[in-house]
Amino acid sequence: MIIALHGAEFFAFHGFYPEERKLGNCFIVDIDVEFIPTANISEDDLDNSVNYEQLYDIACEEMKLPKKLIETVAQAIIDEIKKQYAFVDRIQVRVKKMNPLVGAKTRYSSVTIQYPIGKTNA
Repeated sequence: MIIALHGAEFFAFHGFYPEERKLGNCFIVDIDVEFIPTANISEDDLDNSVNYEQLYDIACEEMKLPKKLIETVAQAIIDEIKKQYAFVDRIQVRVKKMNPLVGAKTRYSSVTIQYPIGKTNA
């Protein structure tokens, strides 16, 4: 089973350059969490799944902590998901930085990190 949260938007102060950390920017976070349910999903019980509202809350809290690299942000989100949902088999987090400072018009830059490393399905 895959639970996904895509397109979560945040205004945050991540960036390598001091002006990025001062002015802030828009970021978009996509999260995919894969696991094998240990209970019958037809029981209609959220305790038998991953709550995507909590995935949003995890991303929101990590986005509030300024970092130089979006790689660090994505890894922090993965680490917190692993902490709260130890039963998950795979996590993929993509962080997009909208309009990055690269000297030309660019829609976004992004980083994608997976746990465990190398597993891609989403």
